[in-house]
Amino acid sequence: MTITIVDHELPFLSHDLYDVTFFNDEIETLVTHTPSMVGSWIANVEHINRRRLNRLVVGLDVEWRPNFIRGVQNPAATLQLCVGRCCLIFQLLYAPRMPRSLKNFLSDSDYTFVGVGICSDVEKLWDGYGLEVANAVDLGCSAARQLGMRKLHRAGLKDLAREILEKDVEKPRSVTLSNWDQAWLSKAQVAYACVDAYLSYKIGRALMAGN
Repeated sequence: MTITIVDHELPFLSHDLYDVTFFNDEIETLVTHTPSMVGSWIANVEHINRRRLNRLVVGLDVEWRPNFIRGVQNPAATLQLCVGRCCLIFQLLYAPRMPRSLKNFLSDSDYTFVGVGICSDVEKLWDGYGLEVANAVDLGCSAARQLGMRKLHRAGLKDLAREILEKDVEKPRSVTLSNWDQAWLSKAQVAYACVDAYLSYKIGRALMAGN
């Protein structure tokens, strides 16, 4: 697997922009905690995809700092959304409020939000931030049903990417279990979060194309 990341090093505290390259695909990735930047990202995505908004597929993923105490869960720290080669990493913990634009986007039943284990992500978004996802599809369940392979029902993103996209993905444990609630995400975290959401989007599109 080949992943590279370029930091634009913007002179702002409100957001930063990265180019994440996964194999030959370059994904423009916005990292922000600022509601107005989230609104701008959503407006741009909806404008680019204005001819197919009634069938828009959105890759969705959530990260949080792991807690190793049984029965204790930390709140979602970041929300990742991906449409095409546009990715948003929204730092929920540092946002002064949840943007109305985001609430409207997530609750639009015309949009299909796809991810692995998405039900737990959706639950975290609702419990922690009152964000409702109207139309969520679990990729493992969808893949198992469409491909007639029951083993994919509980497959992770690595297995689904290999089976459906024929791409090998590395998910370093050191990044998976890293401190996702820090104010400044590392390049490794940004690349990891971006690729997870992008793969969810690509797998979702592939499955829906074959539906």
